[in-house]
Amino acid sequence: MFTARDLSSPVEAVRDEYAPNARIVDCERDFETLPPAQAEELGLFADALEPASYPADWLPADAPKLLARYASSDFTVGMPGDGSVVWTRQTDPPTVIVKPRVEGSPESFVDFLLAEALVELDLEVPEHFIGFFEETYPDLNRAVPLDSNGTYQVAAALYDGWVGLQTREVFADWHGDHPELADAWQDAGTRLEDRVSGLPRAVARGETEFADATELSCAAIKHAIELPAPFAALDTDAYRDHGPEYAIRWAEKTFDSLAD
Repeated sequence: MFTARDLSSPVEAVRDEYAPNARIVDCERDFETLPPAQAEELGLFADALEPASYPADWLPADAPKLLARYASSDFTVGMPGDGSVVWTRQTDPPTVIVKPRVEGSPESFVDFLLAEALVELDLEVPEHFIGFFEETYPDLNRAVPLDSNGTYQVAAALYDGWVGLQTREVFADWHGDHPELADAWQDAGTRLEDRVSGLPRAVARGETEFADATELSCAAIKHAIELPAPFAALDTDAYRDHGPEYAIRWAEKTFDSLAD
């Protein structure tokens, strides 16, 4: 199911610098969450498997079944919203997995996604938002008046934005050492600018769901482009420093404002 991936020289250089022990593999089929039988095949590329699990009381009663399974002692890898490249520290050494859906994307952009995963491994951020919110996730669930899947989407987006506040500082310094990757990072941001700037109007007209707008805005944070309100409040040092507490307060204030 997995094969070792050949890397371009820019990605090799980033791996050497940020995550020299990481294994990078292609997966033969797309997935959101790999069930234990398939996830265990990663053991062919690792020295050990170390399944993660989280306390049951970190999850609200209506948490999506996939989230409950991920938080359990089952060895699962990946979750909805992870994108085309996913990484895990549940293997030793860590593994970066490339999904088939990258086929057709510009090679430079795929290289950037791989480099991004390696930087995130170096930053030692949690593998999933449940490791970010921890016991405060039920608080976010109460602050977000959406169904469990909508709340999941908002939570994943908020976590992605928090990580992006950290990774973009790395990407912005790459113009000298990794110019091809820096160009890909900047180009991806340019492509997002018009979509992001029009989000408030799209939400007001009912053309875009708020959870989708949150996902797109938070994905844009790592590209250092200007965000509209209310998402601009997430593009701050305060969010980077206070993380879950800030995210929950933002959700409370934002949805109260929308209700008014």
